[in-house]
Amino acid sequence: MAERRLTLSKSDRVIAGVCGGIARYLKVDPTLVRIVAVFFFLAAGSGILAYIIAWIMMPSGNDI
Repeated sequence: MAERRLTLSKSDRVIAGVCGGIARYLKVDPTLVRIVAVFFFLAAGSGILAYIIAWIMMPSGNDI
């Protein structure tokens, strides 16, 4: 079984590939992850800080 890693998506990105990478890791639709992210962005701005931290911390992925 292949090892799953949380990485930035190079092929499914809108800004930095964070939501695309999370969606690939969780095996869900990237649109769903983006909707949840927008909800957290609007909820007191807490999602913006989390997104930036994830962008910095997540390694770049090798999308096929």
